[in-house]
Amino acid sequence: MKEHFNKKEILSAITPVIENTAMRYNLIPIEISFEKENGHWFLRIFIYSNDHPVNHKDCENITRSIGDMLDEIIPFKYYLEVSSPGLDKKLKSKREYEIFRGHNVLIKVKTPVCDSLNKTFTAKLLDYNDAYGLKVFAYDTEQELEINLDNIFTIRLNDIEEI
Repeated sequence: MKEHFNKKEILSAITPVIENTAMRYNLIPIEISFEKENGHWFLRIFIYSNDHPVNHKDCENITRSIGDMLDEIIPFKYYLEVSSPGLDKKLKSKREYEIFRGHNVLIKVKTPVCDSLNKTFTAKLLDYNDAYGLKVFAYDTEQELEINLDNIFTIRLNDIEEI
């Protein structure tokens, strides 16, 4: 049986359900992905908390609270995965840059940001702004830098104690 649905419409319908449920538990859904892999659909939700490390109970609370509601919106079988972002999560959105302000990151740039810094370096994420991109404190050079988002190849969390 061929599935006829619009993935964007499903994501639009489920996102408020996920956000409202997470808010009840003082959690933030930082990434919601709905992808088909090896013939199976996966709904992955990464949650974050500003006041405590995300734990198994947080994931369980979200899963139990949204399962039935999502089943009414998604018209076919899917697998639900709720987890923390992990210690080395790739940051992909402006929202994540704002949420993880103050955290350590590992940055790989396309072209060097300054002469005394390699293309890959660790830094503290200080700020995000639409005008200049990211402001970071590079540990190797002990200086603040502004990095245009177009110059970033990848940026990952690098906080062992923070998540």
